[in-house]
Amino acid sequence: MIPRVLIDTAEIPGAFAEGGGQLKLFRRGDEFSIMLGGNELMNSRLSSSEEALATLACARLAGKTGVHMAIGGLGMGFTLRAALHALPADARIVVAELVPSVIAWAKGPMAEIFGDSLSDPRLAIAQQDVGVLIDNAEGSFDAILLDVDNGPDGLTRASNDRLYGAIGLARARKALRAGGLLLIWSSGPSPMFTARLKNAGFIVEEQVVRATRSGRGARHIIWIATAP
Repeated sequence: MIPRVLIDTAEIPGAFAEGGGQLKLFRRGDEFSIMLGGNELMNSRLSSSEEALATLACARLAGKTGVHMAIGGLGMGFTLRAALHALPADARIVVAELVPSVIAWAKGPMAEIFGDSLSDPRLAIAQQDVGVLIDNAEGSFDAILLDVDNGPDGLTRASNDRLYGAIGLARARKALRAGGLLLIWSSGPSPMFTARLKNAGFIVEEQVVRATRSGRGARHIIWIATAP
């Protein structure tokens, strides 16, 4: 049996969670996982739904020039790499990542997963809360992609509520250009959140996506909300 090895730990600023708000990066052979307490937040074998967050957005932006996209959460870079693969050379992507160690892991122990994506000239990484990025971006983005925590029912930060609450959704809509897209990844469905998106003035679609490319694994939800 291949042992699971703890590579590093990182505190989440302002976190609340079982386990003290501490992220742990593990490696087992070629597989990486990031844990919060007893919850596995991400695993390098399970990338399909995170990639879908980008591919669903990019399909709707096809043919558009000068796309400006924001991604909330770097994670293991699955959403980022899918966006870089799909978007043209004149696109710009900013990734907001709150935890400095997650950025360090991407450049260090997980560099083989990230490849050359972090050196792509279309990319900028902002070490900050994505909520702050959104608050300061009136009418700036064609798409905002949020893979923060476990979705609307957060595990890690109380301030995630301000992303997914009525005020946060209103701010996200204000940060989008006309016809812009807000896509949100979640580990599970939430009819209340769907209603909240509609109440915020978005046109809402829901997509069920599987965790693995084989079409197996957990069913995750992606909300596609369009600002009219």
